[in-house]
Amino acid sequence: MPKKLVIVESPTKSKTLRKYLGSKFEVLASGGHIIDLPPDRLAVDIEGGFVPQYMPIKGKGKVIAMLKKAAGNSSEILLASDPDREGEAIAWHLSRILGDKKKKIGRVRFNEITKTAVIEGVKHPEKIDLRKVDAQQARRILDRLVGYLVSPLLWKTLYKGLSAGRVQSVALRLICEREAKIEAFVAEEYWHIHANLDHEHATFLAKAVKYKGKNLVIPDKAGADKHVDALKKLDYMIEDVEIKTVKRNPFPPFITSSLQLTAARALGFSAIKTMRIAQQLYEGVELGVEGPSGLITYMRTDSVRIADEAKKAAAAFITDEYGKEYLKIRSYKAGKSSQDAHEAIRPADVFRKPSSIKGYLNDDQYKLYELIWRRFVACMMAPALFKQTKVTVAAGEYELTATESAPVFNGYRK
Repeated sequence: MPKKLVIVESPTKSKTLRKYLGSKFEVLASGGHIIDLPPDRLAVDIEGGFVPQYMPIKGKGKVIAMLKKAAGNSSEILLASDPDREGEAIAWHLSRILGDKKKKIGRVRFNEITKTAVIEGVKHPEKIDLRKVDAQQARRILDRLVGYLVSPLLWKTLYKGLSAGRVQSVALRLICEREAKIEAFVAEEYWHIHANLDHEHATFLAKAVKYKGKNLVIPDKAGADKHVDALKKLDYMIEDVEIKTVKRNPFPPFITSSLQLTAARALGFSAIKTMRIAQQLYEGVELGVEGPSGLITYMRTDSVRIADEAKKAAAAFITDEYGKEYLKIRSYKAGKSSQDAHEAIRPADVFRKPSSIKGYLNDDQYKLYELIWRRFVACMMAPALFKQTKVTVAAGEYELTATESAPVFNGYRK
């Protein structure tokens, strides 16, 4: 009996899907794009309406032949490339190469590569989203136009071989404009004065903030010395003590940009390294006898939205692990500029603690998974509470303040 053919982008992803789908399916990988603009010419008909002139990528002949043969022997073709614009374009190109009026072709999307998500996706194939295909095609054409038409200008001024990219050219201009502002900046000197004060066997540091009822601005050392001399001769009296409870909420779940930024700050990863490791975690990592398993949701997203099922799982985990008082389920909404095509980056299974799979991950994979897992769990927890004490001190015509925060409830910081 003919099998259903599932085509994914990467061999790693194909291993994970084979485990979940079983013997009734054949899973093959395209290795990314199989069709593109040829590298040796512009290949865009500008006069004819910017029509791209696609052709098979050099070296992809064997892959295309393999896919055509498998498609001819299958009962149905399911295109399961990544759920973004590039993945949609890959699915579209595959459908045109493998298309057969007698053969049913469906588009399958997985936001996470778990058994439930994969089986559900295969059960309900959809149509290729031509809007995403058009978006990818427009971007690809712009890349080509900028690269082929602007790069030669660089060769004339600098040296041959430089490339002017659609994004990097604009980014370079922004950097140059910002650098010009930095160069034009005129530094202004300013000084602060603090006083070490003793009160009932306690010592605290207070900052001089006002003089004669106005904000204290000290532009130079001479002015600072003058105020210090005056303050040394004065008596100090506590005028007011304000005590209040302050909440500190957790950060929202990761999107692509915030994951890259946080991984750079916390782990020292470059943006490229972060995305490469995230791709590995998404496609599936070998977990011993369990086999390859997808550990996180799709890592290219601009939405902080979280699926209801994931919220329920987080609620159960937090209640079991920390107690009900630590639970605070939130609904994060995507901003107006967000495409909101995929939910936030989160662990595929929140009960899969980083420590439980540490032995199966390399050092970088573990660090990034732990970062994603912690961020997701924290965003569904109660805020941290602090007791904030603000002391206002009077000294002649001066006003000084001191502020201290003490933790009351650690909440998400747990």
